[in-house]
Amino acid sequence: MECPQNVHFIIMECPRSGQSAYIFNFWRETQNMIIKPDNEMLSYSGRIDFDDRLAPVFVYACSSIGMKFTGTSLKAVITNHRSCWTNELGYFIDGEQKHFTLSSDEEKKTYTLAEELSEGTHELLLFKRMDSCHTFTFYGFEIDDGAKVLPLPEKPKRKMEFFGDSVSCGEVSEAVEYVGKPDPEHDGEYSNSWYSYAWMTARKLNAQIHDTSQGGISLLDDTGWFESCYDKIEYHPDLGPTKPWDFSRYIPHVVVVAIGQNDNHPVDYMAEDYDSEKSENWRKHYQAFIEKLMELYPKAQIILATTILCHDKNWDRSIDEVCTRIGSSRVHHFLYTKNGSGTPGHIRIPEAEQMSDELAAYITSLGDEIWE
Repeated sequence: MECPQNVHFIIMECPRSGQSAYIFNFWRETQNMIIKPDNEMLSYSGRIDFDDRLAPVFVYACSSIGMKFTGTSLKAVITNHRSCWTNELGYFIDGEQKHFTLSSDEEKKTYTLAEELSEGTHELLLFKRMDSCHTFTFYGFEIDDGAKVLPLPEKPKRKMEFFGDSVSCGEVSEAVEYVGKPDPEHDGEYSNSWYSYAWMTARKLNAQIHDTSQGGISLLDDTGWFESCYDKIEYHPDLGPTKPWDFSRYIPHVVVVAIGQNDNHPVDYMAEDYDSEKSENWRKHYQAFIEKLMELYPKAQIILATTILCHDKNWDRSIDEVCTRIGSSRVHHFLYTKNGSGTPGHIRIPEAEQMSDELAAYITSLGDEIWE
């Protein structure tokens, strides 16, 4: 006799006849329901590699997955791919922000995000706190057997994209005791893209975000600490081959370009001589980059900026000159109140809050029609 699925049975001997008998126990084992990455109820945001719909790869800071579900527990199945630092993911469960450390052994692991939740509906936002010091492959969620995944509200219609460096990623943003000071020693634990000025600005403007930013990035290769990645989805040399990005997948209304601060490494040639051949070469390539973005996004407003991280004012002077050369009504140069002089270290949460207030106000001043 075959036992039905998930039905337990016990074989007992009848004391009168001596024959065996099946006594069925109709208690069903508790199992988790698997929510695969291609589930249409999941809401993704960010520049994500979907070449394998059942194993998307998350690369950039601020990339996220949203889900509304019922049940009392939640797990995520993930493989981490580490280059450096201790890698952490952030998440909100019912509005409360939490984070957890990822394994660095390149094995698929199941991470518990919530247990003993109250009965009813819950909402999750799982997001990438850090830049490509790591990437991770997502294989799905596990929720209670019999629980449901429910539709989320529609994404905002407004779309923004940021091209920047570690400041735009929110690196070392949680080191709030070091406002206006150099960075403390750390292993990545202070980095949180949720508190980047970029994501703060997008939230204040009720806009989606692609944060196409990387710590150490510069405009020109062989300067700064990292090669260009603006046209790529996967790009870290420690983590595999590069892949080009299909720009048609996401067309922003507003683009913020915050690149240039790292080009002063290893030599700050712009500070030494504004009119040098190297300085003019930088301006030439910066103009070509902006004009390329104008071609890729023919209707977008493009905001040229740096940040309040300390740097020589000649970099902002060069950006202003390029903005004038381009001479387009949709290309703007924006300066923060403490531009280039606010801090020698990374931007902490209070500083990012002020930056986002100023940037959001400036973008708002351009009029509602920019979002059409």
